[in-house]
Amino acid sequence: MIRIVLVEPREAGNVGAVARAMKNFGLTDLAIVGRHPQLHPLAGWWASGADDLVAAATFHESLHAAIGDAHLTVATTSGRGRDGERGLTPAEVASLYGELGESERLAIVFGREDHGLAREEVELCHRTATIETSTALPTMNLAQSVAIFAYELAGRSGGRIAKTSRSRARAILLERVHERLQALLLEAGFLHQENPDRIYREIRRWLVRLELDEREAEIVLGIVRQLEWRIR
Repeated sequence: MIRIVLVEPREAGNVGAVARAMKNFGLTDLAIVGRHPQLHPLAGWWASGADDLVAAATFHESLHAAIGDAHLTVATTSGRGRDGERGLTPAEVASLYGELGESERLAIVFGREDHGLAREEVELCHRTATIETSTALPTMNLAQSVAIFAYELAGRSGGRIAKTSRSRARAILLERVHERLQALLLEAGFLHQENPDRIYREIRRWLVRLELDEREAEIVLGIVRQLEWRIR
């Protein structure tokens, strides 16, 4: 399952064009986060046959709410990823999607047309992804970007690995782990009070690489709770 997430899109026409690109490649789950323009009727005109996707879009107050049930979340950026890390290519995102089980969800997050995603929004996602473009004009139209990812993902939709014994932890559970663990490390004095995120970003990336399943994430959360109780 694939969800396309748009954070605060500014133009209704862009939302419609995104819906059309999604439908071209068989994607149907569109989520919109935060402020957005009046979608009707302009988005429907641009959707040109995909207005049903616009009508069925879900709306969320926060990115956290929009991706909470996803098992793999990818933030799209126009340049380097977090702290200079190399972002995945669309083909690499499709390859990761191919490793998910049939019931697991991938959420790909696209930012605002004028300035993309905020750092905190990128940090909420497991990985980052970038479309390599010419330096003469590095940024792409929102719908064009969605179309490139949708094209790559369409080739993987029938080739995913069926998993029955192990399922990646949902984003909402992992974020709960991060919130509690960061608070615990701050209370214990491991993280610096003035800038706790500097070191915790490394810990966050380490936990992402572990690809915790639901049970493992619950165990980590249980350890944190026990340590909190012991400290207090």
